[in-house]
Amino acid sequence: MFASYGAVLRTPRAARVFGAALLGRLSYGTVGLSLTLTLVQASGSYSRAGAMVALFGGASCLLTPWRAGLVDRFGPRAALRPMAVLYGLGLAGLAAAAHLSSGLATGAVAVAAGACTPPLGPVMRALWAELVPDRELLQRAYSLDTVAEQVIFTVGPLLAGLFAVLFAPEVGVLISTGLVITGTLTLTTRGNTITRPAEPKPVDDGRGASQGAGGEVVASGGVAAGGSVGDGLGAASVEDTPGLPHDVGGVDTSEKRDASGGTGARGLLASLWPMLLMMATLGAAETGLALLIVAFAGAGGAAWGEAAMSVAGVVGGLVYGAVTWRMAPRARLPLLAVPTALALGVAGLAPGVPVLIAAVSVVGLFIAPLLTTAYLVAESAAPARRRTAVASWVNTAFNAGASLGVAGVGALTDVLPLWLCFVFAALPVLLAAGVVPLVTRRTGRARAQDLECAAEDALAV
Repeated sequence: MFASYGAVLRTPRAARVFGAALLGRLSYGTVGLSLTLTLVQASGSYSRAGAMVALFGGASCLLTPWRAGLVDRFGPRAALRPMAVLYGLGLAGLAAAAHLSSGLATGAVAVAAGACTPPLGPVMRALWAELVPDRELLQRAYSLDTVAEQVIFTVGPLLAGLFAVLFAPEVGVLISTGLVITGTLTLTTRGNTITRPAEPKPVDDGRGASQGAGGEVVASGGVAAGGSVGDGLGAASVEDTPGLPHDVGGVDTSEKRDASGGTGARGLLASLWPMLLMMATLGAAETGLALLIVAFAGAGGAAWGEAAMSVAGVVGGLVYGAVTWRMAPRARLPLLAVPTALALGVAGLAPGVPVLIAAVSVVGLFIAPLLTTAYLVAESAAPARRRTAVASWVNTAFNAGASLGVAGVGALTDVLPLWLCFVFAALPVLLAAGVVPLVTRRTGRARAQDLECAAEDALAV
């Protein structure tokens, strides 16, 4: 199993690009607690600290697709470096503004800092598609990336707490600033990323074929020799080309075009909304479960439960990524979501903390595989010029659901028995698992009808 992940990291440039991205992303694991402790210490108010951190996180989450779109448009070097510098200045300014009496000024700085957060996760997933053209290895790359991200958000708060104990909370904020700037600058060196994404426009030579970059002949509607054209964040993948299989290495490449044959944002959203809905419900379930574990087991038991979920997530992600799947990623989503929802619903019936920990460990086993599969679905649908933005939709949906989930479950615990709160936390995931195959079958029938009509039109001509 680990040999297959070694093959991913032995791919040219992969290890150093991934290492640089992880260095920068470690900042996102340390900054939350560091900011919270800094704001609490400066203001003496938990409510104010919570509001400022919520503004910071909300601006970062909601604007992620827009920032990722800037990366697609201008390239990682031109877009990420200014973001990282502005983000670092924003964090330092927020640490200083925490001592001001004006909550409005502090909130404005928090929003400005969050708005500039470099989308290093979506960028790295777009780069994986360039670095690892083999579809089987790409699944392992996404699994490795998801597991590493989970480890970052487990280790990061521990490091932030250590900085606060040994030095001061502000030190954690400054270290977070240094991490993101250093990681981003390293990631965007010329040897690691392409300066600006560009897809060469084919030039028709009048013979039903066109020339791509470098003069290679590309058959109309097809791809150049080697299976790709373009040199953006990743080479343009095979699209819905007549005569080519729609499932290459378990990835449904027919999703590259929307119903009208285009790849605009509206068409992509129409294709991906069931997956994004599932990611939102998964985010809501995960954060809701964290709160329910505290309500069920108290602080001590919650720590063991969270640790068990993290370990299970690492194991589940690594095992899942090493398996060779014949089933397309979109078809795998409900198969992974159903046991996740069932384990979450059953957890509320646990007779004690040990059984609860076992149940939530099962939930943890499936979280990384679900995220990995969602990234594969998004990558298979996105054209190269929009790959970073589309990858960011997965994170945005998950984080938006997470924010709503913890609030919703918190409200339910005040009016419902605890075991029923577990059921309500699981129900949206189960419903989303039913939506995905339903929409997929309907889309498949519509695509088949479109192809049949196109064939009839061609025969008529």
